[in-house]
Amino acid sequence: QVKLVESGGGLVQAGDSLRLSCTASGLTLGRYPMAWFRQAPGKRRDFLAAVSWNGGSTLYADAVKGRFAISRDNAAKNTVYLQMNSLKPEDSALYYCAVSNYSGGAVESEYDYWGQGTQVTVSS
Repeated sequence: QVKLVESGGGLVQAGDSLRLSCTASGLTLGRYPMAWFRQAPGKRRDFLAAVSWNGGSTLYADAVKGRFAISRDNAAKNTVYLQMNSLKPEDSALYYCAVSNYSGGAVESEYDYWGQGTQVTVSS
C-alpha cells in the first residue's frame, strides 16, 4: 500500500522560509514524477510545482515561480522537497505532495497518490 507523508509545515511570519518534505512507503519515489499542490479553506486545490523522476525537469505555477523550489533526493532519502521563501499570508494552505504513474504535469488528475497534507500558516 502506497503512503505519502508530508512534513515541515508550521506557523511562520511573512517573509520567512519553510522547507516541506514528502516521503513515501510502498513505492520508490525516484521512479516517478512528483508534484506539490495546496488548498486553502473554501478554495480548490492548486498546482504549485512538479519535478520529473530524475529531477532534471521542473515546472512551476506562476504564483510561486521564483519563490518556491522543488527538488528531490532519490539516492539517499527517497524524499521530495519544496523550499518556500519569502512566504506571504496568501500562501497559507494545506500543502500536499502527489505521485504520478505517468508523466506528471500541472493537472491534479494526472496524479495517482496523495499525502494527507501539512499545514502552512503565514501571519502578516
